[in-house]
Amino acid sequence: MNRRKFLKLAAGASAMAAWPLDREARASSQATRERKPLAPGPKANVFLSGVNKDPSEQAQKSAVRACAEAATDFSWLSRGDTVFIKPVVNSGNPYPSTTSPAAVAAMVELLIEKGAGRVIVGDMSGVEHVRFSPAGVSGSSRKLMEASGLAEAAKAAGAELYCFEEAGWDAFYEDAPAEGSHWKKGLMMPDILKEAQHIVLMPRCARHVLAGSTLGLKAAVGYWRHDTRLEYHREAGTLHEKTAEGNTVHTLLAKQRLVVTLADKILATFGPDKGYVFQPETGLVIASESVVAHDMVSLAWLLENRRIMPESEKNDFMDTSRIVPRVGNHMVVSWLGGLGQAFASETMVKGPLDAVWDDPVLNRAYEIFGGVPGVALKAGDTVSEELKIRLDEMTKLPA
Repeated sequence: MNRRKFLKLAAGASAMAAWPLDREARASSQATRERKPLAPGPKANVFLSGVNKDPSEQAQKSAVRACAEAATDFSWLSRGDTVFIKPVVNSGNPYPSTTSPAAVAAMVELLIEKGAGRVIVGDMSGVEHVRFSPAGVSGSSRKLMEASGLAEAAKAAGAELYCFEEAGWDAFYEDAPAEGSHWKKGLMMPDILKEAQHIVLMPRCARHVLAGSTLGLKAAVGYWRHDTRLEYHREAGTLHEKTAEGNTVHTLLAKQRLVVTLADKILATFGPDKGYVFQPETGLVIASESVVAHDMVSLAWLLENRRIMPESEKNDFMDTSRIVPRVGNHMVVSWLGGLGQAFASETMVKGPLDAVWDDPVLNRAYEIFGGVPGVALKAGDTVSEELKIRLDEMTKLPA
């Protein structure tokens, strides 16, 4: 049974009666707490390239290359360095449920041209598909990469694949988030990252049934061993804050150089691996050296496409329900730690997401990364001035 069918069956009120009310109250309080004032931060460039609707693979790759080369001068890359590309392969479903194979191939080719000696593409898929514990593994991220087309594209471009669970439970190390985080323990990160000098993050632009959206900051979950993912989902009242804080571990602060998203297709509802796929007349590639600035623009693009998508798709129960994320997160905890952990877990509360400033993940990121980036949008001639102005308005810090 897939996630959508299961959640439809589980979303009744009777299913909710079992969850502890005191934890629900704490989670509700967390979700409705008074927002802190937003402080301005340093300027951050975000580059855009346009992609026509239903583009060729070569057009997608050319747009990705152009945007990446505009976003960074690659001075951080020395000849022979190892670069780790982190896509999002939460399922075996095709782009935009997972990262675009064409985008990953374009980045692999570009890095090799720039002098990279080794390019590794790796991830560990969502717990619905891959169950990982000290006792062993069921499911396969590699097979999901193959199903989505990403494995073939990455290998053909010259990369090697690495699926974290294949190295075993002990092939992870503990990395601490920044002081003052909501994490109770360090985060268990894959050993392969120690072999890389640089990381390029390649998320997608998508809705997420639990977190609201899944962009660059949320992509960090794919690194984590399942005991870390258990804490993340079990203490659901601070899931959004922990999402942002997970990006402050030493490895990512020291090695992540660039964030690039191809978004000519947007998973506009439900998510993370199913929902309505919307294709605007002009798609975008979004690239920045700042993951926070990237996510501000990527979220603005998601919201803009949700605004203009067909009215018939805007009232999907699975997308708008407040019950579905509550049941869904308990279900994820049960997959990660069993029914006992699920019954002891906090209840997930998903708030509205109508503007960039509604996003609790980004709001926490502003606090820990030095304020709201002053987003400086720079676009190629394939992006209309009207669209650039629209995204600029949506990401400008309110007075």
